[in-house]
Amino acid sequence: MTRFRVAGEEDVERVLALQRRYYAEDGYPFSTGEARGVLARFVTDPALGRLWWIEEAKRTAGYLALTFGYSLEYRGRDAFVDELYLLPEHRGRGLGRAAIAFAESEARALGVRAIHLEVERAKDAAKSIYRRAGFVDHDRHLMTRALYERPSDEPGR
Repeated sequence: MTRFRVAGEEDVERVLALQRRYYAEDGYPFSTGEARGVLARFVTDPALGRLWWIEEAKRTAGYLALTFGYSLEYRGRDAFVDELYLLPEHRGRGLGRAAIAFAESEARALGVRAIHLEVERAKDAAKSIYRRAGFVDHDRHLMTRALYERPSDEPGR
């Protein structure tokens, strides 16, 4: 049985440990101190979004972060599946699909008009899950300009 539970301040260190693994797998830069501060703020300010702890058969399976924005194109509040991380032993059994369906249901209840996500180009299995869930590639490129220094306690890009 899969369970999604809103994460709170008491979960920050546990989520941080999974986030470190996720970033290492994908080669993202990671700073423990900065990540801790960002997670702590995120879980205490519901205007920013929601973070859910994912459990399967009463075991930690991963986490899901949905961040809020506002879109003129989509006529109101939109959301971004900012992070969805499943521990390797919980992959390939439909939990990713369940997490996306859960995010959509919660987003609708929160008045969200569109959900966005990004996926690494080489992650074909993930892209397939997202397409089956109704996500469409608009043939646009997500472009980002970081407005802060990207320190890292781990190697990454």
